[in-house]
Amino acid sequence: MATWNQNPTARPVAGTARYDASLDQGLRRYMLSVYNYMTLGLVVTGLAALGTLYLAVAQTPADAVAQLGNGTALTAFGAAIYGGPIRWIVMLAPLGFVLALSFGVQRMSLSTTQLVFWGFAAVMGVSLSSIFLVYTSESIVRIFFITAAAFGGLSLWGYTTKKDLSGWGSFLVMGLIGIIIASLVNLFIASSALQFAVSVIGVLVFAGLTAYDTQRIKESYYALDDGTVAGRKAIMGALSLYLNFINMFMMLLSLFGNRE
Repeated sequence: MATWNQNPTARPVAGTARYDASLDQGLRRYMLSVYNYMTLGLVVTGLAALGTLYLAVAQTPADAVAQLGNGTALTAFGAAIYGGPIRWIVMLAPLGFVLALSFGVQRMSLSTTQLVFWGFAAVMGVSLSSIFLVYTSESIVRIFFITAAAFGGLSLWGYTTKKDLSGWGSFLVMGLIGIIIASLVNLFIASSALQFAVSVIGVLVFAGLTAYDTQRIKESYYALDDGTVAGRKAIMGALSLYLNFINMFMMLLSLFGNRE
């Protein structure tokens, strides 16, 4: 990974030769690497989800060992990951990867960080594959493109705005904690009203986080002076944006997706 900023001891002033020739180009390369990691992560997730779905759904009657309420026949593999104890491993594995990256990235090499990120994206795909059994393919595709358009606009605004978004951080974190607690509570009470409220608030929170994280990632570039550190931080920035995208997608799918 190329060195992003050779001497970032102070943020250069816009309009100077040093700003125009060095910082601006380096910042664009850095942000491009963040978006590339995120986009490739989404591709890996999508392929893993489709591959898991293919293995989980019975292609012939002879393969079927279980059947869902909507009539979908599952193979032994599908019955295990969607209905057996293994489903808890599938559900919690992405969290394990996120924690490993969050707390261990400083001790990882760039190549190890990349491998863990790709592994996380693949495991997330396995975890998300069950949405194809709940929602129609048409609505999943439609909500995906709606999410992509909204995410792109919010991230672009976060990148270009002159407004300081750092003050949003505490409120967005509080909202995120509230969503997590409410979601856990709803696992036990299964309230459709609470699920609706969580989804609506979740869309707003992750929309705000998209703009906030984009600006935070952009600002973090000014403190970089080592290519390896820059590479790892680019992956962590991509992870933040990836999670915002996935969570916004899931919230919108819950609100507007057509169920099977």
